[in-house]
Amino acid sequence: MTVTYVHSVLKSALEHAVREDELPRNVARNVKTTAHRPRRFRPLTATEARQFLNAARTDRIHALYELALRTGLRKGELLGLHWEDLDLNTETATIRQSLQRTRTGGLTHLPTKTRASERRIALPTECIHSLKEHKERQDRKRGQAGSAWSDSGLVFTTPTGWPLDPANLTRRFRSFLNRAGLRRIRFHDLRHSTATLLLEQDVDLIVIKELLGHAHIGVTAGVYAHVRLRLQRQAIDTLGHALGQNDGPDSPPAAAAVR
Repeated sequence: MTVTYVHSVLKSALEHAVREDELPRNVARNVKTTAHRPRRFRPLTATEARQFLNAARTDRIHALYELALRTGLRKGELLGLHWEDLDLNTETATIRQSLQRTRTGGLTHLPTKTRASERRIALPTECIHSLKEHKERQDRKRGQAGSAWSDSGLVFTTPTGWPLDPANLTRRFRSFLNRAGLRRIRFHDLRHSTATLLLEQDVDLIVIKELLGHAHIGVTAGVYAHVRLRLQRQAIDTLGHALGQNDGPDSPPAAAAVR
């Protein structure tokens, strides 16, 4: 829990007390907290992302890794997915909750991070294929386990149907990267990779914001400002190259309609 978060909660509580005339003023307003500095990350390049997807095909939770990279879902959102949240016919998923380990309740289904995080997203065709294969394998495992199977209704489970612990997924992910000979990254960097690769394909920032479930577009723009700056550099370099071309004195300029 960060100092900024504690200050925010305290400030909100004191503000409520002021509105209820229980306090004359909110002293927390005068306290300045340091600005949050986002953690640096190294997203996968397009080449690395293809290598990641190819290596994941032989893994038991291939569908989870593919869904993470192709949609940018958070770890808790992936682990909290129920089959009833997926519509494989319309190729959509409804993100309603997140599976988290809490200090008091153990593995618990919690609301999504923000109201904007509760969303409906389109599923890539590749994810539909891998999810259908995953469902078939899970059904076979259910039949083999018999009464030992825990019918949680979750998409991604242990081999006996129990929820996957987020910490165990982190360890499993690291082991997978080592076996595949891939660069070590955090699981959350798959989400950053999704956004970065989409930006590099000129996908609108609003679309990326909705896919990732950010509360405000400012969050999306702030986190990926370095990517946008790099793309701006590429754009102006491209323009500079075009303006620097010499077509010869006799070549008439190309006609263009400007609207």
